[in-house]
Amino acid sequence: GKMNWKTINTMVLASALVFSGVASAGTLEDVQSKGELVCGIDGGLPGFSAPDNAGKMQGVDADVCYAVAAAVLGDASKVKFIPLTAKERFTALSSGEIDILPRNTTHTLTRDASLGLNFTYYNFIDGAGFMVKKGLGVKSAKELGGARLCIQAGTSTEQAVGDFFRNNGLEAFTPKPYDTSVQTREAYEKDACDILSSDKSQLAAIRSELGDPKGSVILPETISKEPLGPVVRQGDDVWFNTVKWVLYAMMNAEEMELTSSNIDSKKGSDNAAISRFVGSEGGLCKLISKSLNDDCFYQIIKQVGNFGESYEANVGENTPIGLPRAGSVNDLWSRGGLIYAPPMR
Repeated sequence: GKMNWKTINTMVLASALVFSGVASAGTLEDVQSKGELVCGIDGGLPGFSAPDNAGKMQGVDADVCYAVAAAVLGDASKVKFIPLTAKERFTALSSGEIDILPRNTTHTLTRDASLGLNFTYYNFIDGAGFMVKKGLGVKSAKELGGARLCIQAGTSTEQAVGDFFRNNGLEAFTPKPYDTSVQTREAYEKDACDILSSDKSQLAAIRSELGDPKGSVILPETISKEPLGPVVRQGDDVWFNTVKWVLYAMMNAEEMELTSSNIDSKKGSDNAAISRFVGSEGGLCKLISKSLNDDCFYQIIKQVGNFGESYEANVGENTPIGLPRAGSVNDLWSRGGLIYAPPMR
């Protein structure tokens, strides 16, 4: 009996997956031996990941890459950025092409349970919404029945919009899917659609890039929960813990009022929590992995900054994105937000 090609291909693929699982068992050690962190990002989304005029990648997602590199390599600059579309991102991670995926990616049950990936924690808590041109005179999302909708393919937004239209008895929309955030914006500018839907932070980013930002309005409705954060491969708990605690460190540093500009002056403090944070006692970094230096958290704050510093520099009120943080879900829990990290002890 000859084996058919389909069976053989399936077996080859299955064994390849088993081996890739083994190969990716030590991402932390891989990154340290390469001397660089390979980071999958959008690359064209201002505030999250987009190059500045000097060509340096900037944004809250880019900062996750810099922070992990600072913790793991002692040098925030040792990052190789790989721009990915929404459709490409998960394959790039599971295949091992990238080490980490902080690409404005929503944590959902389907993704968590079916991709062989782990969601770490959130670096931006979002929700989907709609942007329309003021000329349309639309005041509410409930007036959007039958509209042509520009949307990024391979995102969780399309299902959120479908659910919203169905639940509100609206006439079905006509989806116009595009591969990138930039293509989606260009189509919207050329009137290929009536509305653009995405996470609200992305709508703010896209609006900031329009020829006439004031000519478009983001409608008041938030139609879904879109918690965004870095994703890693399943089966590598040390790397999973490393990435989680990099995020937690940025949040706890803000709570402790440790910033990139003051952490050196507080380094010799008698405060027990600060001593543990900067690595002069407690050996917390080494608990995550013997491969980390005792000052892994200190390096994050010194080189990149705390959670609030990253937010304000990239998406805050004084940026073109202009998202006020005070009292929003992305503020610290102690100020009415949802940003709450476990204690570093």
